[in-house]
Amino acid sequence: MNEAKLMEFMGKLVNDMGGAAMVASVIVGEELGLYRAMADGRPISAEELSEKTGCNARLIREWLSAQAASGYVELVDGRFRLPPEQALALAAEDSPVFVAGGAQVLATMFLDKDKVIAAMRGNGALAWGDHHPCMFSGTERFFRPGYRANLVSSWLPALDGVVPKLEKGAKVADVGCGHGASTVLMAQAYPKSTFVGFDYHAPSIATARQRAGELGVSDRMSFSEASAKNFAGQDFDLICFFDCLHDMGDPIGAARHALQALRDDGSVLLVEPFAKDRLEDNLNPVGRMFYAASTFVCTPNSLSQEVGFGLGAQAGEARLRGVFQEAGFKHFRRATETPFNLVFEARK
Repeated sequence: MNEAKLMEFMGKLVNDMGGAAMVASVIVGEELGLYRAMADGRPISAEELSEKTGCNARLIREWLSAQAASGYVELVDGRFRLPPEQALALAAEDSPVFVAGGAQVLATMFLDKDKVIAAMRGNGALAWGDHHPCMFSGTERFFRPGYRANLVSSWLPALDGVVPKLEKGAKVADVGCGHGASTVLMAQAYPKSTFVGFDYHAPSIATARQRAGELGVSDRMSFSEASAKNFAGQDFDLICFFDCLHDMGDPIGAARHALQALRDDGSVLLVEPFAKDRLEDNLNPVGRMFYAASTFVCTPNSLSQEVGFGLGAQAGEARLRGVFQEAGFKHFRRATETPFNLVFEARK
């Protein structure tokens, strides 16, 4: 027994347990509006924050103390301050680095623990629709800041000749659209194009329709309940898969259906979690987060569907390329990337 190594690991474990506790604390703070109430950057007492938010002062002091111990807020002469950098991540939902809403996804790992254990002891299957409802809103809120920051400004321009088509008027499918955050962003940016979002989860489609109506873009977009292998329509100029292909039971079948639904000069935009091709190269903080999410959400969902390919959230470029080559695509390239995303273009 290497005692130094043991103590080093115990320190890491305690740190991780504290981090898990803070995720729960972030969820509470976000839902109660505590971060938003501190977003002006001014020091505030527990009593003042309690009065401002209508929450119990004693519990607010304990919550603030945990936030200060974790470096989420600053302790200034006995008062608490949310610095502007932390406010961007925790209080500003339109910020490109907002993550507080996405903490709901992590919450489902605990809420759905018994279902995941049953899947591990059984056939590995846990369907997307069988998760706690906060999974659906949390997933949208986790991915939406990245889409806002990158989709129109860099991802679409990285594709060959796609933006001019969108500006003139293109026909676009968003497969696995969820609540339609990505679909709406494109519709807002390109008013001459038409967009249709597809998802097999009926409650998500209902939410997407509602959002489109509220944002005034329903005249040029629609949403339909359909799987990635049977969605309707032909001659699409662009078919998008945003962070969903790896969740599908038959990603090759989904890519093959997209190939058949594309115009001859059409393109596929594939956005997937960032990953290298080898496990050894993904043993880092980003890989840790995505492998854990894949264990609880992505891979069980794939195993719940026909074929059950189980691609996983850390598939990497080589395996994704293989999926599209097997489906019949002749051209597949990495168009761009972010620290959290790989962005590919596929063409006939």
